[in-house]
Amino acid sequence: MKLKLNKAIVFFDLEATGLDVVNDRIVEISLVKIDVSGDRKSFTSRINPKIPIPPESTAIHGIKDEDVVSAPTFELIGKDVKVFIGNADLAGFNSNRYDIPLLVEEFGRNNIEFDLSKRRFVDVQNIFHKMERRNLETAYRYYCGKELKNAHSAEADVLATIEVLEAQLDTYKELEPTTEFLHVFASFNRNVDLAGRIILNDKDIEVFNFGKYKGQGVLDVFKKDPGYYSWILNADFPRETKSKFTELKLRELNTSE
Repeated sequence: MKLKLNKAIVFFDLEATGLDVVNDRIVEISLVKIDVSGDRKSFTSRINPKIPIPPESTAIHGIKDEDVVSAPTFELIGKDVKVFIGNADLAGFNSNRYDIPLLVEEFGRNNIEFDLSKRRFVDVQNIFHKMERRNLETAYRYYCGKELKNAHSAEADVLATIEVLEAQLDTYKELEPTTEFLHVFASFNRNVDLAGRIILNDKDIEVFNFGKYKGQGVLDVFKKDPGYYSWILNADFPRETKSKFTELKLRELNTSE
């Protein structure tokens, strides 16, 4: 079953120097944009991360330092990536927890504004885990009946992700083929930020999802422990997470006036 779109969606996959969305860097990006008519266009590029690629990361995606030495930096292609995405929704495999935060971090590091507020996110891995409870190769074999060749190359992974989602839509009749439905279904928590450091509780109040104040309201904590906000800004959190905390801090200041 094909997706029914009222807005373009971009499936994408990133290969990187590691799994730390704050400190690691992208070494390859592949994007496939599907418009409302079903037409597709793609963009794939190696990226010079300007830091060494650890051997353990090369062992996964096969990209070495010498493979990207002449590749463009994200600073050079970031604006092209932003233009390619446009106002489209975003999708991927483990994209909510990894690819989207990492991409947003790279945009922010290079002073490229990228608004997430009006986008929907479809994480195909979350649908897989909710329906069958495992990695992309397994999902591809299970849903598509094929072996994934060139796994952990960004282009092979992003194309496989699209096939997996289409097969999921054929397999589970309760799934609706719209990004509106899949955006909600593919979310495990009611995240306020992409990393899930802030979530909404059952009363729609923003609460901490980590640390000593886990489960407590963010605004309540900021009132009783004003220094905690400063600690967050200086800690190793993604830029987008810090931005959400700042929005809440400004709300706390406005309501206290």
